[in-house]
Amino acid sequence: MWLFALFIAVPLIEIALFIQVGGAIGLWPTLAIVVLTAIVGTQLMRAQGALAMSQLRESFGQLNDPTEPLAHGAMILFSGALLLTPGFFTDFVGFALLIPAVRRAVYHWVRARVQVQTFTMGPQDPNDPRRPHPHNPKDDVIDGDFEDVTPEKRPTHPGVEGPSGWTKH
Repeated sequence: MWLFALFIAVPLIEIALFIQVGGAIGLWPTLAIVVLTAIVGTQLMRAQGALAMSQLRESFGQLNDPTEPLAHGAMILFSGALLLTPGFFTDFVGFALLIPAVRRAVYHWVRARVQVQTFTMGPQDPNDPRRPHPHNPKDDVIDGDFEDVTPEKRPTHPGVEGPSGWTKH
């Protein structure tokens, strides 16, 4: 229901703002502001996106939890979509999401409300004696001899000399 209300409210807010701003400054300045915010927003989104990608690479490189850099990247992408959408309200929200402090606040707000469940098998304490220890792959090699005990194939059709190889007997 919240999503439905959002899809109804945002266009109504945008229309009201267009009417108010257009009435105050005129049609052409209003359109110029909309186009200018899309251009400036795209440039800011590129810069913030590059920063978020470097933070994500750093997180992967240090084997840290990449959740926050991924969330920042998603919010930057969402802000770009909002900035390309004509309107003052969507531009305001889009520009707000380009501010790192706002993204951090949104991330912590969402993280406090989302419950992530994980599943693990076996002991997770590194000092637990039951935890499997890393081992040398050479220790997995088992040397042995074998003998093929597959029974000899016999023809199933009369008049055929030997097994054809097309059927298993």
